[in-house]
Amino acid sequence: MTPTLNLPVRWKVKAYGEGMRIGALASTAGISTKAIRFYEQAGLMPKPPRTPSGYRDYPPQAAARLAFIRNAQAAGLTLAEIREVLIIRDGGEAPCAHVGALVAEHLRQVEERIAELTRARAALLDLKDAADATDPSTCPEGPVCRILNAV
Repeated sequence: MTPTLNLPVRWKVKAYGEGMRIGALASTAGISTKAIRFYEQAGLMPKPPRTPSGYRDYPPQAAARLAFIRNAQAAGLTLAEIREVLIIRDGGEAPCAHVGALVAEHLRQVEERIAELTRARAALLDLKDAADATDPSTCPEGPVCRILNAV
């Protein structure tokens, strides 16, 4: 015989949907609850519905959205750029072309930075060679350092 639980009608029994509280979402996503609240304030996460007691009740797809945000940040996108992508997706369109343009621009910036660093490396190698070839006993009194004065 299966036991039956007969509760008085006046008792309130909480029933939860498929959503999850912020702590469970944070644990699933591997981020802090503070970060989730920040993403909500920044417009990256939609405000979730609330339980009757006022707790945030996130839908299951919230974890996937947080994973997207983290991956986009790891790829170098700014929060503003991520918001643009999410707005396009939330509007029902595929953001592929927009993402492609963002990635191309970030790649251009990285390549430009690599070129700058390559030039800086070459200049530093020249200075190191000059420093290695300099005898400190022959340094004149006047300049602070003739190696760096040559730059």
